[in-house]
Amino acid sequence: MTTLLSPATGESIGEVPTQGADEVEQAVGAARSAFIEWRRASVRDRRDVLRRISDFIRRDQERLAALESLNTGKPITVARGEIGAVATTFDFYAGAVDKFGGQTIPGNAPGTLLTWREPLGVCGAIVPWNFPMVIAGWKVAPALAMGNTVVLKPAEITPLSALALAELALEAGLPAGALSVVTGRGSVVGEALASHPDVAKISFTGSTEVGSRIMELAAPTIKKVSLELGGKSANVIFADADLDACIPSSLWSVYDNAGQDCCARSRLLVERSIFSEVIDRFVASAEAIKVGDPAQEETEMGPLITAAHRERVTDFLTIGRKEGAELVTGGSIPDGPGNYLTPAVLTEVDSGMRVMQEEIFGPVVGIIPFDTEEQAIALANDSIYGLSGSLWTRDIGRALRVAKAIETGMLSINSSSSVHIEAPFGGVKRSGFGREQGMAALDHYTDLKTVFISDH
Repeated sequence: MTTLLSPATGESIGEVPTQGADEVEQAVGAARSAFIEWRRASVRDRRDVLRRISDFIRRDQERLAALESLNTGKPITVARGEIGAVATTFDFYAGAVDKFGGQTIPGNAPGTLLTWREPLGVCGAIVPWNFPMVIAGWKVAPALAMGNTVVLKPAEITPLSALALAELALEAGLPAGALSVVTGRGSVVGEALASHPDVAKISFTGSTEVGSRIMELAAPTIKKVSLELGGKSANVIFADADLDACIPSSLWSVYDNAGQDCCARSRLLVERSIFSEVIDRFVASAEAIKVGDPAQEETEMGPLITAAHRERVTDFLTIGRKEGAELVTGGSIPDGPGNYLTPAVLTEVDSGMRVMQEEIFGPVVGIIPFDTEEQAIALANDSIYGLSGSLWTRDIGRALRVAKAIETGMLSINSSSSVHIEAPFGGVKRSGFGREQGMAALDHYTDLKTVFISDH
């Protein structure tokens, strides 16, 4: 059994089975059997099941939010919003079921040329601990919408909401075995799932290092793979930016979820003429963040996920100072239980430092000045990652030029929002490939079959 610990107190909140390759085998077998029924379900039936799942998530929103907050340390107000977003995801793909298909193609040969969209079969979904139910929804909903079945592997330390989701799916009428959850270590369960010959696709969200391993395991069976991996996103602020909007938005683009977000804009690039003002305002705002018990309504930032992860983040702060960075504020550990860390701001950094190149995955931002548009672009692109980012300017021409030049999968102009259920989500470079959300996600859960019907 795996004992789950509260990030807020360090105390046990329960146990779940530590499963392995045998349970993966059972889950894949059940998913293969369920696929026969589920792929034949009418679009109306699939739509109705997904819509009921959405309805049940909304019905149980408070219970699910409390569960997610307890297991991850998210502030309860944030957890409520995330559970609402999961319901919206299932609702979106319920509506997409009958709106995504093939086409009739004009051909030279006499006859009819057309394409069909067909489900892949059993899909493996491996999700991380930072947004357990949100990312599970991104993978499970489009897969089920297209007639696939799913074996879901949650992070070892945050499995509770995934188990709850599977229960709601059964209640909503999803065939038994069409969504299974296998709990356990990624090095055991994840590897068994990624290498299983009867799994047609793996959708993985996590570190770049593990993503590379997933590709290796999937290669022998030519499995379809989608990867959403690490990030070190840039937030570019030009002198003409509306700082009253920019500063609070930029603040939460770093410190939301205690910085445990692959889209976190942890590299803040600021035009030199406003550099001092931005630092002053950003630091004051960071110091005002209410860090504390995630169960309290007034809490804005909760603890980090584990004590070991907090130690990793503080190690980076030590590394940064040794490299010459100045810790302007934050990075302290409050008295008492829990994995808390105050929001940290680093200045006197350069783009070559480890703290500006490696994904810290905690409440830490580094701030660098720039002088020209070209320099800002070069700094933004000086990363192995390319997941998200932001750009602040009132000059529409500059906004378009810089947006085209920055190497990233997603970019927000005068905003810090990366997630829009209607639009594709994913990265470039070592942030992965493939897209989640929007209609684009459905491409990754279907095969396109070409059919020619001769007139003769």
